[in-house]
Amino acid sequence: MEPAKSLVERLGYDADARLLIINCDDVGSSHAANLACHEAMTSGVATSGTLMVPCAWAREAVDMFAGLDLGVHLTLTAEYPGYRWRSLTGGRSLHDSDGFLPSTAAAVFARAQIDEVRAECRAQIEQALAWGVDITHLDSHMGANQIDPRFLEVYVQLAQEYDLPLRMLGPDLEAMLGVSGRAMAAAAGLVCNDEFVSQWGRPTGELLRTTLPELAAGVAEANVHPVLDGPELRGYDKKEPLIRIDDHAVVMDPATRGFLDDQGFRMISFRPLRDLQRRAA
Repeated sequence: MEPAKSLVERLGYDADARLLIINCDDVGSSHAANLACHEAMTSGVATSGTLMVPCAWAREAVDMFAGLDLGVHLTLTAEYPGYRWRSLTGGRSLHDSDGFLPSTAAAVFARAQIDEVRAECRAQIEQALAWGVDITHLDSHMGANQIDPRFLEVYVQLAQEYDLPLRMLGPDLEAMLGVSGRAMAAAAGLVCNDEFVSQWGRPTGELLRTTLPELAAGVAEANVHPVLDGPELRGYDKKEPLIRIDDHAVVMDPATRGFLDDQGFRMISFRPLRDLQRRAA
Protein backbone atom coordinates (compact mmCIF):
# COMPACT_ATOMS: atom_id res chain seq x y z
CA MET A 1 0.00 0.00 0.00
CA GLU A 2 1.35 3.42 -0.94
CA PRO A 3 1.85 5.87 1.95
CA ALA A 4 -0.77 8.57 2.28
CA LYS A 5 0.05 11.75 0.43
CA SER A 6 0.99 14.82 2.42
CA LEU A 7 -1.11 17.95 2.28
CA VAL A 8 1.31 19.68 -0.09
CA GLU A 9 1.20 16.67 -2.42
CA ARG A 10 -2.60 16.63 -2.32
CA LEU A 11 -2.47 20.32 -3.28
CA GLY A 12 -0.43 19.39 -6.36
CA TYR A 13 3.07 20.34 -5.20
CA ASP A 14 6.22 18.28 -4.79
CA ALA A 15 6.60 16.53 -1.46
CA ASP A 16 9.38 18.87 -0.36
CA ALA A 17 7.42 22.09 -1.06
CA ARG A 18 7.01 24.66 1.69
CA LEU A 19 3.78 26.62 1.34
CA LEU A 20 3.01 29.69 3.43
CA ILE A 21 -0.21 31.52 4.22
CA ILE A 22 0.16 34.97 5.79
CA ASN A 23 -3.23 35.81 7.26
CA CYS A 24 -4.41 39.25 8.38
CA ASP A 25 -6.47 38.72 11.52
CA ASP A 26 -8.99 41.30 12.76
CA VAL A 27 -10.33 42.57 9.43
CA GLY A 28 -13.38 44.66 10.27
CA SER A 29 -12.20 45.60 13.75
CA SER A 30 -11.59 49.22 12.70
CA HIS A 31 -11.31 51.41 9.62
CA ALA A 32 -7.55 51.64 10.19
CA ALA A 33 -7.33 47.83 10.35
CA ASN A 34 -9.31 47.53 7.12
CA LEU A 35 -6.99 49.95 5.31
CA ALA A 36 -3.84 48.26 6.58
CA CYS A 37 -5.02 44.70 5.94
CA HIS A 38 -6.24 45.58 2.46
CA GLU A 39 -2.90 47.15 1.61
CA ALA A 40 -1.10 44.11 3.06
CA MET A 41 -3.10 41.77 0.84
CA THR A 42 -2.94 43.82 -2.35
CA SER A 43 0.57 45.31 -2.17
CA GLY A 44 2.32 43.41 0.63
CA VAL A 45 3.04 39.77 1.37
CA ALA A 46 -0.26 38.85 3.06
CA THR A 47 -2.37 36.32 1.16
CA SER A 48 -5.47 35.96 3.31
CA GLY A 49 -7.63 37.73 5.87
CA THR A 50 -10.34 36.95 8.39
CA LEU A 51 -13.38 39.04 9.20
CA MET A 52 -14.59 39.93 12.70
CA VAL A 53 -18.28 39.93 11.87
CA PRO A 54 -19.64 41.54 15.10
CA CYS A 55 -17.37 44.59 14.84
CA ALA A 56 -18.45 48.03 13.71
CA TRP A 57 -16.31 48.13 10.55
CA ALA A 58 -17.07 44.62 9.29
CA ARG A 59 -19.61 45.74 6.71
CA GLU A 60 -17.17 48.22 5.19
CA ALA A 61 -14.62 45.42 4.92
CA VAL A 62 -16.98 43.19 2.93
CA ASP A 63 -17.05 45.69 0.06
CA MET A 64 -13.41 46.72 0.45
CA PHE A 65 -12.13 43.14 0.30
CA ALA A 66 -14.35 41.98 -2.57
CA GLY A 67 -12.37 39.56 -4.71
CA LEU A 68 -9.80 38.89 -1.97
CA ASP A 69 -9.65 35.69 0.07
CA LEU A 70 -11.46 36.23 3.34
CA GLY A 71 -12.42 33.84 6.10
CA VAL A 72 -14.42 34.35 9.29
CA HIS A 73 -12.56 35.21 12.49
CA LEU A 74 -15.01 33.69 14.97
CA THR A 75 -15.30 36.28 17.72
CA LEU A 76 -16.29 35.63 21.32
CA THR A 77 -14.17 38.33 22.98
CA ALA A 78 -13.90 42.14 22.89
CA GLU A 79 -10.55 43.00 24.42
CA TYR A 80 -10.27 46.80 24.30
CA PRO A 81 -11.37 48.69 27.44
CA GLY A 82 -13.03 51.58 25.62
CA TYR A 83 -14.06 49.94 22.34
CA ARG A 84 -16.43 47.00 22.80
CA TRP A 85 -18.84 44.95 20.71
CA ARG A 86 -21.72 42.61 21.44
CA SER A 87 -22.72 39.23 20.07
CA LEU A 88 -25.08 38.95 17.11
CA THR A 89 -27.43 36.59 18.93
CA GLY A 90 -27.70 38.36 22.29
CA GLY A 91 -26.98 35.20 24.30
CA ARG A 92 -26.86 36.23 27.97
CA SER A 93 -23.95 33.95 28.86
CA LEU A 94 -21.84 35.50 26.09
CA HIS A 95 -21.71 38.97 27.69
CA ASP A 96 -20.02 40.52 30.70
CA SER A 97 -21.57 42.80 33.31
CA ASP A 98 -21.23 45.79 30.94
CA GLY A 99 -23.26 43.97 28.28
CA PHE A 100 -20.36 43.26 25.89
CA LEU A 101 -18.40 40.18 24.89
CA PRO A 102 -15.79 39.48 27.60
CA SER A 103 -12.26 40.82 27.31
CA THR A 104 -10.49 37.48 27.77
CA ALA A 105 -10.85 33.93 26.53
CA ALA A 106 -10.68 32.73 30.14
CA ALA A 107 -13.81 34.73 30.94
CA VAL A 108 -15.57 33.15 27.96
CA PHE A 109 -14.63 29.65 29.14
CA ALA A 110 -15.88 30.40 32.64
CA ARG A 111 -19.23 31.90 31.66
CA ALA A 112 -20.41 31.00 28.17
CA GLN A 113 -22.96 28.25 27.66
CA ILE A 114 -21.93 26.02 24.80
CA ASP A 115 -25.30 26.13 23.01
CA GLU A 116 -25.11 29.92 22.94
CA VAL A 117 -21.51 29.73 21.68
CA ARG A 118 -22.59 27.42 18.87
CA ALA A 119 -25.50 29.67 17.92
CA GLU A 120 -23.32 32.79 17.94
CA CYS A 121 -20.54 31.28 15.84
CA ARG A 122 -23.10 29.96 13.35
CA ALA A 123 -24.74 33.40 13.19
CA GLN A 124 -21.40 35.03 12.40
CA ILE A 125 -20.81 32.60 9.53
CA GLU A 126 -24.36 33.05 8.25
CA GLN A 127 -24.05 36.86 8.38
CA ALA A 128 -20.83 36.77 6.37
CA LEU A 129 -22.50 34.54 3.78
CA ALA A 130 -25.52 36.84 3.66
CA TRP A 131 -23.17 39.76 2.96
CA GLY A 132 -21.79 37.80 0.01
CA VAL A 133 -18.44 36.73 1.48
CA ASP A 134 -17.03 33.65 -0.27
CA ILE A 135 -15.65 32.30 3.00
CA THR A 136 -12.31 30.54 2.58
CA HIS A 137 -11.83 29.22 6.11
CA LEU A 138 -12.56 29.65 9.79
CA ASP A 139 -10.22 30.78 12.53
CA SER A 140 -10.64 32.11 16.04
CA HIS A 141 -10.11 35.52 17.65
CA MET A 142 -7.73 35.23 20.61
CA GLY A 143 -7.87 31.45 20.19
CA ALA A 144 -11.15 31.25 22.11
CA ASN A 145 -12.43 28.35 19.99
CA GLN A 146 -9.19 26.37 20.04
CA ILE A 147 -8.22 25.57 23.63
CA ASP A 148 -11.20 24.47 25.73
CA PRO A 149 -12.42 21.07 24.39
CA ARG A 150 -16.07 22.17 24.46
CA PHE A 151 -15.37 25.15 22.22
CA LEU A 152 -13.00 23.16 20.04
CA GLU A 153 -15.79 20.69 19.36
CA VAL A 154 -18.03 23.53 18.16
CA TYR A 155 -15.20 24.85 16.00
CA VAL A 156 -14.82 21.50 14.24
CA GLN A 157 -18.56 20.90 13.96
CA LEU A 158 -19.16 24.23 12.23
CA ALA A 159 -16.24 23.72 9.86
CA GLN A 160 -17.73 20.37 8.93
CA GLU A 161 -21.22 21.85 8.56
CA TYR A 162 -20.04 24.60 6.20
CA ASP A 163 -17.30 22.47 4.59
CA LEU A 164 -14.52 24.91 5.44
CA PRO A 165 -10.88 24.35 6.40
CA LEU A 166 -9.65 25.43 9.81
CA ARG A 167 -6.69 27.24 11.25
CA MET A 168 -5.20 24.92 13.79
CA LEU A 169 -2.39 25.35 16.29
CA GLY A 170 0.84 23.57 15.40
CA PRO A 171 1.37 20.01 16.69
CA ASP A 172 3.96 21.04 19.30
CA LEU A 173 1.76 23.79 20.73
CA GLU A 174 -1.25 21.47 20.82
CA ALA A 175 0.80 18.91 22.73
CA MET A 176 1.98 21.57 25.19
CA LEU A 177 -1.60 22.76 25.78
CA GLY A 178 -3.03 19.25 25.90
CA VAL A 179 -5.60 19.82 23.13
CA SER A 180 -6.45 17.55 20.22
CA GLY A 181 -7.92 19.83 17.58
CA ARG A 182 -5.84 18.42 14.75
CA ALA A 183 -7.01 14.88 15.45
CA MET A 184 -10.62 16.05 15.69
CA ALA A 185 -10.31 17.88 12.37
CA ALA A 186 -8.77 14.89 10.64
CA ALA A 187 -11.50 12.59 11.94
CA ALA A 188 -14.09 15.01 10.54
CA GLY A 189 -12.42 15.04 7.11
CA LEU A 190 -11.30 18.65 7.45
CA VAL A 191 -8.16 20.23 6.05
CA CYS A 192 -6.00 22.46 8.23
CA ASN A 193 -2.55 24.01 8.13
CA ASP A 194 0.38 21.79 9.14
CA GLU A 195 2.08 24.49 11.22
CA PHE A 196 1.10 27.78 12.82
CA VAL A 197 3.65 30.57 13.38
CA SER A 198 2.47 33.08 15.97
CA GLN A 199 3.78 34.60 19.19
CA TRP A 200 1.90 37.64 20.41
CA GLY A 201 4.18 40.47 21.41
CA ARG A 202 7.31 39.17 19.71
CA PRO A 203 8.32 41.38 16.77
CA THR A 204 6.89 39.73 13.67
CA GLY A 205 9.94 40.32 11.50
CA GLU A 206 12.14 38.59 14.08
CA LEU A 207 9.63 35.76 14.49
CA LEU A 208 9.48 35.07 10.76
CA ARG A 209 13.23 35.20 10.26
CA THR A 210 13.99 32.84 13.13
CA THR A 211 11.07 30.42 12.77
CA LEU A 212 10.38 30.04 9.06
CA PRO A 213 13.84 28.73 8.06
CA GLU A 214 13.32 25.82 10.49
CA LEU A 215 10.03 24.70 8.98
CA ALA A 216 9.87 21.40 7.15
CA ALA A 217 7.84 20.78 4.02
CA GLY A 218 4.15 21.45 4.48
CA VAL A 219 1.59 24.23 4.74
CA ALA A 220 2.33 26.82 7.41
CA GLU A 221 0.28 29.83 8.44
CA ALA A 222 1.65 32.98 10.03
CA ASN A 223 -0.89 35.45 11.33
CA VAL A 224 -0.42 39.22 11.50
CA HIS A 225 -2.52 42.11 12.81
CA PRO A 226 -1.80 45.15 10.60
CA VAL A 227 -3.34 48.49 11.53
CA LEU A 228 -2.47 51.97 10.24
CA ASP A 229 -1.04 54.28 12.88
CA GLY A 230 -3.18 57.28 13.80
CA PRO A 231 -5.80 58.60 16.23
CA GLU A 232 -8.21 55.73 15.64
CA LEU A 233 -5.74 52.99 16.59
CA ARG A 234 -4.23 55.04 19.41
CA GLY A 235 -7.73 55.73 20.71
CA TYR A 236 -8.84 52.12 21.09
CA ASP A 237 -5.57 50.25 21.63
CA LYS A 238 -3.78 52.18 24.35
CA LYS A 239 -1.69 49.21 25.46
CA GLU A 240 -0.18 47.55 22.37
CA PRO A 241 -0.62 49.73 19.27
CA LEU A 242 3.02 49.33 18.29
CA ILE A 243 2.54 45.60 17.70
CA ARG A 244 -0.09 46.32 15.05
CA ILE A 245 1.88 49.17 13.50
CA ASP A 246 4.95 46.94 13.29
CA ASP A 247 2.96 44.12 11.69
CA HIS A 248 1.85 46.50 8.95
CA ALA A 249 5.42 47.64 8.38
CA VAL A 250 6.73 44.07 8.17
CA VAL A 251 4.19 42.82 5.64
CA MET A 252 4.78 45.91 3.47
CA ASP A 253 8.59 45.76 3.64
CA PRO A 254 10.15 44.57 0.33
CA ALA A 255 12.85 42.88 2.42
CA THR A 256 10.18 40.54 3.83
CA ARG A 257 9.18 39.45 0.35
CA GLY A 258 12.83 38.97 -0.53
CA PHE A 259 13.37 36.82 2.56
CA LEU A 260 10.37 34.62 1.73
CA ASP A 261 11.58 34.21 -1.85
CA ASP A 262 15.09 33.35 -0.66
CA GLN A 263 13.63 30.72 1.64
CA GLY A 264 11.77 29.16 -1.27
CA PHE A 265 8.25 29.55 0.13
CA ARG A 266 5.28 29.28 -2.21
CA MET A 267 2.67 31.81 -1.10
CA ILE A 268 -0.94 30.62 -1.02
CA SER A 269 -4.19 31.45 0.77
CA PHE A 270 -6.68 29.12 2.42
CA ARG A 271 -8.69 28.89 -0.81
CA PRO A 272 -6.70 25.93 -2.23
CA LEU A 273 -7.21 24.11 1.08
CA ARG A 274 -10.94 24.75 0.88
CA ASP A 275 -11.09 23.61 -2.73
CA LEU A 276 -9.17 20.43 -1.88
CA GLN A 277 -11.48 19.68 1.03
CA ARG A 278 -14.60 20.17 -1.04
CA ARG A 279 -13.31 18.04 -3.90
CA ALA A 280 -12.60 15.25 -1.45
CA ALA A 281 -16.10 15.56 -0.01
